[in-house]
Amino acid sequence: MQFLTNIVLTAALLSSAYSYASAQLGPRPFYLVDQMAPTALKTKLSRCINRPAFKSNFSIGHRGAPTQFPEHTKESYVAAARMGAGVLECDVTFTKDKELVCRHAQCDLHTSTDILLRPELAAKCSQPFTPANPETGAPASAKCCTSDLTLDEFMQLKGKMDGANPQAQSPEQYVKGTAGWRTDLYSATGTLMTHAQSIELFKSLRVKMTPELKSPAVDMPFEGMTQQGYAQKMIDEYRAAGVSSRKVLPQSFNIEDVQYWRHNTRFGKQGIYLDGRYSDAHFNPSDSSTWQPSMSDIKASGINIIAPPLWMLLTLDAQGHIVPSQYAKAAKAANLDIITWTLERSGLISQDGGWYYQGLKDAISNEGDVYKVLDVLAKQVGVKGVFSDWPATTTFYANCMNIY
Repeated sequence: MQFLTNIVLTAALLSSAYSYASAQLGPRPFYLVDQMAPTALKTKLSRCINRPAFKSNFSIGHRGAPTQFPEHTKESYVAAARMGAGVLECDVTFTKDKELVCRHAQCDLHTSTDILLRPELAAKCSQPFTPANPETGAPASAKCCTSDLTLDEFMQLKGKMDGANPQAQSPEQYVKGTAGWRTDLYSATGTLMTHAQSIELFKSLRVKMTPELKSPAVDMPFEGMTQQGYAQKMIDEYRAAGVSSRKVLPQSFNIEDVQYWRHNTRFGKQGIYLDGRYSDAHFNPSDSSTWQPSMSDIKASGINIIAPPLWMLLTLDAQGHIVPSQYAKAAKAANLDIITWTLERSGLISQDGGWYYQGLKDAISNEGDVYKVLDVLAKQVGVKGVFSDWPATTTFYANCMNIY
C-alpha cells in the first residue's frame, strides 16, 4: 500500500513540475514552417512539429505576448509563460508617489491604457486629448504619464492593445488604434501590475526576470529620487522578494545604469546594456569607427551582455545570404554575450517586414523566413536569447535545436 502511495505522490510531483516546464505553442510556429521554402532548415523544423514543447531561456517574452495581449499586463505575462518563455520582462517606470510599475514608457498611458476614457484620471494627464485638425493636418494627440498619477490611481486603469488613431475626433476614437497585424480579441481584460507584483507573478510561473529601467520623462532628481536611487530601488524590490541575482537580468539603454548595477550590486553581473546607438545618424554597424564606446571599452567597464536590435547583428554577403555583421563579430571578439530584440513585432515580412528587418529585405520574402533569420542569429551570431512579441515562435525553434 505504501508503495502505491509513493507512486501516486511521485506522479503528482512530476505532473506539477511538467506543468511549469511544458509549453503550449498553438498553430503559429507550424504555420510559419509551412510558409518556408524547401531547405535543410525547413526539413529540420518539420521533424520537430509533433514533439512536446518545453520552456526555454532562449525565448524571452517581450512585454509578455503583446502581439495579441495588452502589453505589460498579467494576462500578457501568463500567455508568454504558457508559450514557453523562460524569461519575462517588466519595463520599469514610476508613479507620482515614486512607486515602481510595469509600463513600456513613463508617458504611454494614453496609448496603452484606457485612461482617456476615465475623465477623472484623464484630467490629470500632462497634455489633455486634442482632436485631429483636418485643416492643418495636425494629428490627434495626448500625453499621459505614470508620474501624473499616484499608484492607487494607476491601478484603476485597464491595459489595452498599444496604439492610437491619429485621425480621432474624440477620446473614444483615439484609443482604437490597434495595428492591423494584431488583434483586440484578448483585450477585454488588461490587468496592470506594479513591479513588485510582476516579481511575485514571475516567481509563481518559475521564470527568470529581465526588468528594464526606463528613461525618466521627468527631470531627475524627482521628488528627491536620483537616477542612481531609481536604479537601486528596482534592485531592492528583488532583494525584498528573496529573488536570487542569478534569476534576474536587469536592462537599461543608459549604460551608466548597467555600470552602477555592476559595481554596486550582485545583480549587475547579468546586467544588459541595451544598445540604442542606432539613433545616432553617424552610427554604422559595419564601421567600428562609428561606435563609441568600443566593444572592448564596454567589456572593460564591467558589462558582460549587450543587446542591440536584431538588424544590427545581421547583413548580406556578396551572394545575398544572411550573415553576421561586423558589429556582431566585434561583440563576440570582445567576449560579450549577445541578446537581441524583437521578433514578431513589425508586421508581415511579405509586406516589407518593417524596421526590424532593414538591410535584409533582399533575402527574405515570406513569413516563414523569420526562422531563416532566427537560425543565423542562433547558430552564426551565437545570441543567448531573443525577445519576441509572440514567444511560441522562438520557443519552438529553441526546442527543435535543443536550446534550453
